[in-house]
Parts: sequence; structure tokens; C-alpha cells
Amino acid sequence: MKTSTSILLAGSLFLALGGLIPAQAAVDEDAAQSLAKKNDCFKCHAIDKTKKGPSYKKIAAKYQGKADGEEKVIKNITTGPKVKLEDGTEEEHKIIDTKDPKQLKNLSQWILSR
Repeated sequence: MKTSTSILLAGSLFLALGGLIPAQAAVDEDAAQSLAKKNDCFKCHAIDKTKKGPSYKKIAAKYQGKADGEEKVIKNITTGPKVKLEDGTEEEHKIIDTKDPKQLKNLSQWILSR
């Protein structure tokens, strides 16, 4: 009886504390793809193949797991830095047509989740 009470108490405590930890919001795939499409991102990028720019898989591999990976992706899509294309030429990266931090975060997380 004492063991089952302890298990019940531990389980209740686990569930209660679990509610205090903020859940990572899932990536809104449709919204990210829609924003990318609206901004012609797929003109230069594809999910898993190289076009004019690197694939999203390649970008994800470069930044995934790095503490500043998401920040670097957002910087690339919001500041228009010079980027080296797959053919060796350089051009300014197109700037995403949104200032909404939630949309930018969602798009960067979507890219990094490829």
C-alpha cells in the first residue's frame, strides 16, 4: 500500500511539474512553406537538391545543433548578405518580406528541421 501511494504521489508530481516546462512549439509546416513560396525561396532552394543555392538539407546540416544556428538563418533571410552560390558566383540574398518574428522563427525552424 505504501509503495502504490509513493508511485501515485511521484506520478502526480511528475505531471504537475511537466506543466511548468514550456513546450517547444511545433513548426507550422504549411505557414513556413507558404512564406517561402511567397518570397520565391524555391527559385534558388529546394528541400533536398541543390539549385542556384544550397538545399535546405544542406543548410540544416550546416547550422543544426549550433546554439546560434537559428539566429544565423534569420540573419541571412532578413539582412540580404552577399552569399556564394553553388556555381561560385556571389549575389545578395533576397530579404524575406515579413518583419513578424514568429513567422521568421517558424521559417528558420522549418529550414533547420529538414
